[in-house]
Amino acid sequence: MLHGIGASGADLISLADRFSGALPDTAFHSPDAPSPFAEAPSGRQWYARSPWEARAEGVRQVEPVVNAFIDELLEGYGLDPSRCVLLGFSQGSIVSIHTAPRRPAALGGVVALSGAMITGDTLEAEVASKPPFVLVHGIDDTVLPSAESEAAAAKLTAAGVPVALHLLPGLAHGIDERGIAIATEFMREVLAGRGPAPTRQRRA
Repeated sequence: MLHGIGASGADLISLADRFSGALPDTAFHSPDAPSPFAEAPSGRQWYARSPWEARAEGVRQVEPVVNAFIDELLEGYGLDPSRCVLLGFSQGSIVSIHTAPRRPAALGGVVALSGAMITGDTLEAEVASKPPFVLVHGIDDTVLPSAESEAAAAKLTAAGVPVALHLLPGLAHGIDERGIAIATEFMREVLAGRGPAPTRQRRA
C-alpha cells in the first residue's frame, strides 16, 4: 500500500484492519516513501510534485524503489507476483498506476484510489504485463479531479489492460466506505484467481 504525499506508511496501514476480515490470510505492508516532504516534518513523498513538468521523471525514478520493495516481499514470503496486489492513494496511486504494468510478471491486481496516470503517453510502448486494475475516485475531488481516473482508464484500456472504473458521488479527495468495499471485493476476486469483469464506469 503506497500512501499519499505528506503522509507515511503508518497512515495507510490502518486500512489493513478494514481489509483483513475478508482477507484473513493476507499480509499487509505500507512502506514510507523514500523522500522527505518539506511541508510536513513527518511526511514523505514518492517524488517532488514541483516543478510540474518534472513529475513524470520523478515517477520513473521511484519505480525501481517500489519494484525492489515488492520483489523483496515476494521473495521473503516465497510467493508468485500474482499473489500480490498493489494499492495506492493519491500520489501513491499515481506511482502504482505507472509501475504495475511495466513489471515483467503481472501482479495480482492494482487498486488505484484518487489517482492519475502521468506517464500514459508511453504506456502502450512500455507495457510489459497486464494485471487487472480497479480505479476509484470521488467525483467531488478538487485535488485530483476524477477526470484523471477516467483518462487513466481509457489509456489502460487502449493498452489492453483490464480495468474497472468507479466514480463516487459526494466524495472529495479521500477514501470512504464505498471505496473500501470496492477495494475489498476486488482483492478477494483477484487473489482467488477470479479477475473482475472490466467496466468503463460505475457510479455508486
